[in-house]
Amino acid sequence: MSEMITADLVDLELDLSAETKEAAARSLAARMVALGRVTDLEGFLADVAAREAQMPTGLDGGIGIPHCRSAHVTEPTLAFGRSARGIDFGAPDGPADLIFLIAAPAGADDAHLTILSSLARHLMDAEFTGALRSAEDADAAAALISGEDRAASAREASGAREAREAPGTSADSEAPATPSATPDTGAPATPETATSDAPATPATAAEPFRVVAVTSCPTGIAHTYMAAESLENAAREAGVEITVETQGSAGFTRLDPAVIAAADGVVFAHDVPVRDKERFAGKPTVDVGVKAGINRPAELLTEVRDKAARGETTAPTGPTPVDNAGDSGDGYGTKLRKWLMSGVSYMVPFVAAGGLLIALGFAIGGWKIDKAPSVAEHFIWTDHTSWAALLFQIGGLAFAFLVPVLAGYIAYGMADRPGLVPGFVGGSVAVTINAGFLGGLAAGLLAGAVVMGIQRVRIPAVLRGIMPVVVIPLISSAVVGFLMFLVVGKPIASLQSALTDWLEGLSGANAVILGIILGLMMCFDLGGPLNKVAYAFAIGGLTHPTDGSLKVMAAAMAAGMVPPLAMALATTVRGRLFTKTERENGKAAWFLGASFITEGAIPFAAADPLRVIPASMAGGAVTGALSMAFGCTLRAPHGGVFVVPLIGQPLLYLVAIAAGVCVSTAVVVLLKGARKTTPSGPADEAAPAEARVAATV
Repeated sequence: MSEMITADLVDLELDLSAETKEAAARSLAARMVALGRVTDLEGFLADVAAREAQMPTGLDGGIGIPHCRSAHVTEPTLAFGRSARGIDFGAPDGPADLIFLIAAPAGADDAHLTILSSLARHLMDAEFTGALRSAEDADAAAALISGEDRAASAREASGAREAREAPGTSADSEAPATPSATPDTGAPATPETATSDAPATPATAAEPFRVVAVTSCPTGIAHTYMAAESLENAAREAGVEITVETQGSAGFTRLDPAVIAAADGVVFAHDVPVRDKERFAGKPTVDVGVKAGINRPAELLTEVRDKAARGETTAPTGPTPVDNAGDSGDGYGTKLRKWLMSGVSYMVPFVAAGGLLIALGFAIGGWKIDKAPSVAEHFIWTDHTSWAALLFQIGGLAFAFLVPVLAGYIAYGMADRPGLVPGFVGGSVAVTINAGFLGGLAAGLLAGAVVMGIQRVRIPAVLRGIMPVVVIPLISSAVVGFLMFLVVGKPIASLQSALTDWLEGLSGANAVILGIILGLMMCFDLGGPLNKVAYAFAIGGLTHPTDGSLKVMAAAMAAGMVPPLAMALATTVRGRLFTKTERENGKAAWFLGASFITEGAIPFAAADPLRVIPASMAGGAVTGALSMAFGCTLRAPHGGVFVVPLIGQPLLYLVAIAAGVCVSTAVVVLLKGARKTTPSGPADEAAPAEARVAATV
């Protein structure tokens, strides 16, 4: 730590040069620049501001810890400032007078990060912060922070504490000798409070309440370890046994499974997903942000104790669809839907990135750009065609992951990580044999089923360690590959070919009917499972694009744009039918709809589903039918109006969207306007906002 902070990095009169947190960070960072620790002041401050935007770094007790990793930092550095007036860093209890600016290089090693995490823990020590507030010069403050004076300060504080407690100790010696439990925690009295006259039969005191905790923050430098220290201090005061797993940058050591099994409750204080969260399933759980772990640890311990007393055994789930897929209480149909949606949710980013890059390649280089030679062998820096080919070929590579990713994450949703390898292998086989999107679905389900079957086999203990790394990937990949190549792959490839031929031959009434169905599905649940099924069907055709599949893609995107655009238009032309909040949401819905984000209509549907959803479906059906009737085509799977130049029949495409928007707007206005008015009176004041607005129509 002595290498990280020197007297030159200490400012005990920071308030003379800074009144805001931005000015404080700039003043301290300038000292780092002067010592060559930071190479670009503005770039570093931008990284500090970006970290601050994620979550304020002010802590209770008058502490501010702006910090970040930055490519502009040459070595781990710590600057300290003290402000008599105080600077607002967003702490609940007011301004901070102790400000620590922590600068870590983008590739800081574990040793340095461990030191910084140690400092973070010391910031929760009132004696340490008190010593900093009374430090008389920069040298003394730097020595205290670096640890040179910390041991001596601790010894002095310990001696003073013993001197203060001495009179109380003699008075307490007259307390009853019989061991007793503390009134709040039920923990037995310490041996020092008992005398030799205690009963021969030992007291039957209740075991202490045991808690395991996990702390983590986005940067993993300060808040992670401060929350851990705060929880540990609160647990000592409450007589609670606690073991904390810090998932930070200084290392990640998993809690002993036996400790987790023995725990009575769990506390998660985190701002990034807890790794391997399933380890804590079945325990009473309190799940909060990392700052709550720092600012109110005693409340969290009380809350988890109360949950345990009530018998609440929460099964934690992660933030992704995979973590929520296939809960034990779900029926098979529900599980299947979750598994499929898991694959689709991970596939969509590949589709969007790859498809848009391909579309840009076509837009810049023309429709023959797919015949261009590999840019690895032939690239002319000044030729726009070469750049178009580069975009097209990068997009093609990203798009090639579509089916393997779909299959891999369906298997992941079923069997967790062991399902990834056979899932990706099965998806790749589906691409190889031209089984396409349907083959990916089958491969994912097969891979998950095979892995789940292997996991049910009782394995000798000596082999359990290599099962997830060697045995399961080996056996499952071989089985799935065999089934896809020789058993189910070819029939699925034939079905995929027949579907492609059917789409290619769509015309007239058949095409219009398909457009209506796609429009209804895209607008029924506004980004939910049915919407995703229709969208997945559309992008599946892009793996082997034909005129028919390009028409389907165009119809799906057009219909998906209708609901938010219609709600935006309705709030504009009949704003009195909507609440103030809905009118504000309507402003954002213009952009969301134009960008093909169907979810922009969800706030309206949540407030009034019986009117908004039917209106959206009516407009979506009209748009889907017109898009198919006009023969509009689309090679980009996303982008909304921003990819209109890449659409076949672009003007008619816009007409189809406008028609659907007008229909949805008219229907929702009619349905909302037809609501019966309610008599005004005192009851209206207690009615929901939507009802009060309706009463004025």
